[in-house]
Amino acid sequence: MMELWKNRLIGCTLAGLLGMGAAFGSLPVPRAEAGGVLVDVLGTAIAGTMYRDKVMGVYKTYNNTDKGRQEWFEQMKKEEGVVEDEYLNNRLDTIMGNVVAGIGAVDPTVYKKPYNYFISPNDDANAYCTIGHNVNVYRGIFTLFPTDDEIAVVIGHELGHGQKDHPIQGVKKSLNAAVLAEMANAATGGIAGGAISQLYTYTRNVHLSKPMEWEADNLSFDYITHTNYNPGATAAVWQRFLEKYGDMNVRWSDHPTCTERRENYVKKLNAWSNKHVDNKDGVVYVNKKEFITPSASGSMSSKERSYFVMGNLAAVYHNNKTAPEAYASGDTVMMGEQPIMTCTGDDPSAAEVAAKLNKIK
Repeated sequence: MMELWKNRLIGCTLAGLLGMGAAFGSLPVPRAEAGGVLVDVLGTAIAGTMYRDKVMGVYKTYNNTDKGRQEWFEQMKKEEGVVEDEYLNNRLDTIMGNVVAGIGAVDPTVYKKPYNYFISPNDDANAYCTIGHNVNVYRGIFTLFPTDDEIAVVIGHELGHGQKDHPIQGVKKSLNAAVLAEMANAATGGIAGGAISQLYTYTRNVHLSKPMEWEADNLSFDYITHTNYNPGATAAVWQRFLEKYGDMNVRWSDHPTCTERRENYVKKLNAWSNKHVDNKDGVVYVNKKEFITPSASGSMSSKERSYFVMGNLAAVYHNNKTAPEAYASGDTVMMGEQPIMTCTGDDPSAAEVAAKLNKIK
């Protein structure tokens, strides 16, 4: 099953660190007493700190310098493979451009360290941002999500990690704990051999912390609300994940559950609408009065669709002091220039929906 936004390429396994001399140079390993029973703990701690500092120096080069970032990016593509599909790449170019513009509206530093990105031929619904603002988007993302709005939420989350430098923080946290533990068990030997391919391989297993995941989720909402994407897609993403994979609250203990993340976005949408719009288990409310439970449409369930309706309504109440009159334009319910929903399937007619909305708006 997919690895949800794990940012897998940011940590460092212990055994790997003991095989990187070419990258880090040679440092002495504290020797044990006869029989390997006693270890010079102080010497181990000092040497472990030296290792950590050496390793972090290399990672910072890959994270912060133009040459290092590009080298890491090329290694990513070599290891993961690249999808050359013109249609998918054009879609990703557009989404990345829009999300970066949304970030720029609240955090102009995004332009100081531009993101590198590509699509890899992995059919899992996943993406990750690693050190150096390098992003891998799995092809499976385009299969799972029917809208660019939802893909933009995924991208916004990953770029949130990048903006806060979570990947390099994850590396540092791993090294602080891991290197000292490994060194304490080492009797003899030293670091020998190593290259960027080893670094890349050894950074696949450490996850980001749950607080970092929450921060990236919250940042994605800020970014999306500064684009033309439907902000309701933030909750819709997690409804689709929930329906496809379940709540995933056991295996991915370093991540919040899908339900928790969806409900976090529902609260944000409610606040963004100035408390006018809410969603309770797929039922959309306006001014605390039940408005509609949309029917399923195509591959989209009733609940997933309800969050898009909520997002459109939230935009109306966010952007207007007084909600404009609702009206039907063909099968689409409008409020001013804002589309609310296009009636389909078992939905009431657009005229009926507009009339009900005007009674409670």
